[in-house]
Amino acid sequence: MTLTVYLAGEIHSDWRERIITGARGLDVAFSAPVTDHGASDDCGVAILGAESDKYWHDHKGAMINAIRTRKAIGDADVVVVRFGEKYKQWNAAFDAGQAAAQGKALITLHPPEHDHALKEVDAAALAMAREPEQVVDILRYVLDGTLPK
Repeated sequence: MTLTVYLAGEIHSDWRERIITGARGLDVAFSAPVTDHGASDDCGVAILGAESDKYWHDHKGAMINAIRTRKAIGDADVVVVRFGEKYKQWNAAFDAGQAAAQGKALITLHPPEHDHALKEVDAAALAMAREPEQVVDILRYVLDGTLPK
């Protein structure tokens, strides 16, 4: 069985690389949003033209990024959503909601201090992990039935 896993959420740490590296040898295909913050923010105006109003600048980028996000979530068997410590990731919460609405297997990944704020999101998830390595252990168990050593 091959799993397609979409890695959504914060872009300021190495959590994606830790999961991808840890999952080597597993039958997993990963996808992710554009993680170059500048490119993600500016794709709309770079492609469709400048905007003097920051709202429309951001709106154009959000719409173009949504094309990638909707496709990736739709294709995914599992959606992992990381909520980081530095910024409030409203977009990550939106991705988690879309995944839940589509009936995708959802894994949230966040530190304990976010437990209260994310209680509804975690309630929709099938697992809540603290570390990327726990996500790898979940994927390994789902694919192979093996527990961590």
